[in-house]
Amino acid sequence: MTVTPLRPTLLAIMVEDQVRAALQEDLGRAGDITTYATIAPSLMAEARVNTRQEGIVAGMELARTAFRLVDPAVVFDAHMEDGDRVKPGDALITVNGPARSVLSAERVALNFLMHLSGIATLTARYAAEIAHTPAKVTCTRKTLPGLRALAKYAVRLGGASNHRYGLDDAVLIKDNHIAVSGGVASAVRAARAYCGHLVKIEVEVDGLDQMREALTASPDVILLDNMGPERLREAVEINRLAAGLSPEAYRNAPNRVKLEASGNVDLTTIKAIAESGIDYISTSKITMAAPTLDVGLDVVTR
Repeated sequence: MTVTPLRPTLLAIMVEDQVRAALQEDLGRAGDITTYATIAPSLMAEARVNTRQEGIVAGMELARTAFRLVDPAVVFDAHMEDGDRVKPGDALITVNGPARSVLSAERVALNFLMHLSGIATLTARYAAEIAHTPAKVTCTRKTLPGLRALAKYAVRLGGASNHRYGLDDAVLIKDNHIAVSGGVASAVRAARAYCGHLVKIEVEVDGLDQMREALTASPDVILLDNMGPERLREAVEINRLAAGLSPEAYRNAPNRVKLEASGNVDLTTIKAIAESGIDYISTSKITMAAPTLDVGLDVVTR
């Protein structure tokens, strides 16, 4: 039975410090001197945030928090939710309140919306390319400093899954760990002895001989680095035979080693990679190379 995952949740308490820091960076030592110089304190404004491109919305709670922190008197009316698909001209938000406050919060609110919506939108394109396969797109730890939890949230809104959040929630034994520790299997066994039973262990290999060695230590996941589709198909078959499973039983076997592909993943290559039969495809492009979604705020004139 296929289970449709619920949309991820981003609570205000998870984002307030980041929004506050962004506002402090933008407002600096003297505040929004342009707005203070040109807009009287008594003036009120209504403004709408509209999308100018097709995409997927992410970051509404950050935008809400930006306006609230600048001025609780600003009324924030959301017309969309995170995860909604939008087209050019769609209204995301209407804000009403003191004009100075609306304009001073604008840039920070839009920066978060544009960045996170861009990640969700590009991620959705990657996920759509392999929707006909059981493989899942997953992100990496390559995120802008300080924004990892937000970027990974946007990835999930785009229909992909999250890799580890940091160095402390899962083991990923990479080539440099293996070079120092002395071997693939020994590194996996050492990790298993060190970590508790709830910690997943993944090991990176760059060849099929290393993969065979890794299988002797039974990691949870093997990361196949920079292998083309043909080599990946070989890896899947090696894994199937090692597990003693028929082709029909292999895909849904709960306890077999999972295979992840990485390296040279983009929109032109991901389909062939997924069709090789691997389980996960990790790429940093969805978090590090996503263009922003074009979103703008316009004051409503009467």
